[in-house]
Amino acid sequence: MNIFEGLLPRALDEQIDLLAASAGVRIERIVSRGHISPPAFWYDQADDEWVLVVQGSSTIAFEDGETITLRAGDHCFIPSHRRHRVEETADPTIWIAIFIAKEQV
Repeated sequence: MNIFEGLLPRALDEQIDLLAASAGVRIERIVSRGHISPPAFWYDQADDEWVLVVQGSSTIAFEDGETITLRAGDHCFIPSHRRHRVEETADPTIWIAIFIAKEQV
């Protein structure tokens, strides 16, 4: 599969395609077309997340006040339970997201 193939037109929700999965790891392609997090919504995920912007740009805000802007080629690591939200995305923004499950004790 080519990362730029199969892009759907703008829809109410982001396009999320599962590219690969294995024990404790999930790799997704996410296509944002101006999508942002709903007002007062914070992602609070149980998994660690590493994201790479392949095309476009995005601004991510963290609950602790930090804000970062990612452009094509930029990536960041978001530890589990670090509350964050998407403040802005270009149309389109293509992400690769790798979710890594925390070990169960």
